[in-house]
Amino acid sequence: MTEERTTLEMIAPTIEEAIADGLAELGLSKDDVTVETLDEGSKGILGIGQRHARVLLTVKSEEDKAPPEKRAQAPRRTYDASNGDHVENLISISEATVGELIEKMGVFAEVKATLDEEDSSPDYPSVNVDITGSDLSVLIGRRAETLEALQYITRLIVGKEIGHGARVNIDIEGYRARREQSLKTLAEQMAKQAINSGRKQALEPMPANERRLVHMALRDFEEVTTESVGEDPRRKVVIIPNA
Repeated sequence: MTEERTTLEMIAPTIEEAIADGLAELGLSKDDVTVETLDEGSKGILGIGQRHARVLLTVKSEEDKAPPEKRAQAPRRTYDASNGDHVENLISISEATVGELIEKMGVFAEVKATLDEEDSSPDYPSVNVDITGSDLSVLIGRRAETLEALQYITRLIVGKEIGHGARVNIDIEGYRARREQSLKTLAEQMAKQAINSGRKQALEPMPANERRLVHMALRDFEEVTTESVGEDPRRKVVIIPNA
């Protein structure tokens, strides 16, 4: 069975900025990913016709990250034995950081950080931060822009505190789970429309993480293929019926 690899497409004024933004989003270092340049971008003339750079980051497997001579027998570390203190530190810093940020935004809510057992690897623990309270829509924002910004800033701050990239995922009152299910339902409905009509179906513009959810939701639909088109922030998924 082919191993699924996490990928992230980023767009920024320069390749270096796109890579840096992607690493911050993933909470990883450059040694942990492979980078493919999709578009080097263009400065244009006097600012006219400028095109941003696009890169695709693919997270390396544990075997890929090991030295060639040790890949076959590379030992796997465990949290409770060797990483326990580091994980507890990451959890407490993440929780405190989010609490302080939302307080500065004038929002008072309960913040709880926990280890994400499913998404964590021995070398890169992942932390989930859940925010609960009343009337927290201000923290989500239009198309979750505020939530994504909060998560991005948190990762930068926590990463600086611990000295390396931090994988911190923030959710508000279960918003992400509801949104994921809503996107999956929408993707399947649009795929059926594409199949029945024989015409392409375009979804609304979405951020990169939501476009990935749509692609993943339809990867087993043999009757259609999906692709992302356009430039951020208007980039969207198009569902194409197979001939």
